[in-house]
Amino acid sequence: MKNKEYNSMYILCITLVATLGGLLFGYDTAVISGAEKGLEGFFLQAGADFQYNKFLHGITSASALIGCVIGGFISGYFAQRLGRRNSLRFASVLFFLSALGSYYPEFLFFEKNMPTSSLLITFNLYRILGGIGVGLASAIVPMYIAEIAPSKIRGTLVSCNQFAIIFGMLVVYFVNYLIQGSHANPIIDKDPTGMMSLNQQSDMWTVLNGWRLMFVSEAYVAAIFGFLLFFVPKTPRYLVMIQQEEKALSILTKINGSETAKQILSDIKASVHVKNEKLFAYGIAVIVIGIFLSVFQQAIGINAVLYYAPRMFNDALGGGDTGMSQTVIMGIVNIVFTVVAILTVDRFGRKPLLIIGSIGMAAGAFAVAICDSFGLQGMVPVMSIIVYSAFFMMSWGPICWVLISEIFPNTIRGKAVAIAVAFQWIFNFIVSSTFPPLYDFSPMIAYGLYGIMCIFAFVFVWKFVPETKGKTLEDMNKLWAKR
Repeated sequence: MKNKEYNSMYILCITLVATLGGLLFGYDTAVISGAEKGLEGFFLQAGADFQYNKFLHGITSASALIGCVIGGFISGYFAQRLGRRNSLRFASVLFFLSALGSYYPEFLFFEKNMPTSSLLITFNLYRILGGIGVGLASAIVPMYIAEIAPSKIRGTLVSCNQFAIIFGMLVVYFVNYLIQGSHANPIIDKDPTGMMSLNQQSDMWTVLNGWRLMFVSEAYVAAIFGFLLFFVPKTPRYLVMIQQEEKALSILTKINGSETAKQILSDIKASVHVKNEKLFAYGIAVIVIGIFLSVFQQAIGINAVLYYAPRMFNDALGGGDTGMSQTVIMGIVNIVFTVVAILTVDRFGRKPLLIIGSIGMAAGAFAVAICDSFGLQGMVPVMSIIVYSAFFMMSWGPICWVLISEIFPNTIRGKAVAIAVAFQWIFNFIVSSTFPPLYDFSPMIAYGLYGIMCIFAFVFVWKFVPETKGKTLEDMNKLWAKR
């Protein structure tokens, strides 16, 4: 071990287990893309009990994000009190229960396949439960990996979490595609007053069963994640915080070798025990930059694409296609461009990738807006959507998480990450819940707005975000202390 910089196999195994949390993050948030239209048809059958509309559908499709906000806010508390690993165990339980509850929300209290307003609320509560798991995982998985990883490969390993998120989305796109099979999405009619109804010619298997199977498929992955978490260690930095320095040194030695481990332990002790830092101990700038990184990652509109991809591809192709196959293709492209980020983040740095991605996304978003304004359908708007998504995956997707996991000083990281992630999910919810009515009103305005936000994101990164490539987590204390 003394002649090696670090134990690659040990680090890889730990990272793979942790990134299952990222895979579940992607799976849970994207499963709605295949299920939302069947779900819409299901609740349109409610009849006299209540009238399901686009506003309620937007809230229902995005309800998991309410839980994500909650999970983001409490992640700092859980990370400090339970530790990074035990918090992820708790998240795995939430994923599992949410998958089962979303599959069968009628359990104990309602008659199956009889939609009511109470059942709608219950379904959304199960989705919120899973969202809390996503919020916890989204904050703690990058934190866990960053605190385990050697500084030379930290960007690459944390970016692997984004790969897992996108892979989770690709998996669920493919699972949704297989579950859908030859069944058609429901036909939704709209009368002159704007009131929607389920067409009697709709494929009822999709309405009654398809969306349920899509949600429950997540339970298998959640169970595997929870089981494997019993075989990974607590992070050395957390162990130092709870005065278990011998255990911390043991883990650091397995990762880095004995000599390097002692030096890292010394640095951790110096930064962790220097004082009990208040949130703004290093000034307001670091907190504001962290928050705006999160805000821009969502305000550029990516989740409108990820959550509603089949519907959007269907419209871009002029109808007559479920959009599922194009969604799978987009998922594959997203994987490829996430790998580009993983291979370049520690070579080129964080800022260049964010700047390039912002420009590429703006071009894709404006292209879709122009296609809509001229009534162009077919492969041009489809490819523009895929380009927009691909540039996100090589930039804001993984790099935002890398920066959030490493930009904050050790002594405030838990609290600061929780705040940044909570803001991320708040804006995710705003974008995702407002997209259906906004898109229904004008796709051109929706995509034009997202393109403008991409330009703002470019300016923000160029002017305000520091480069963190090659710096240790302990260097963050020095970086912000000088400002």
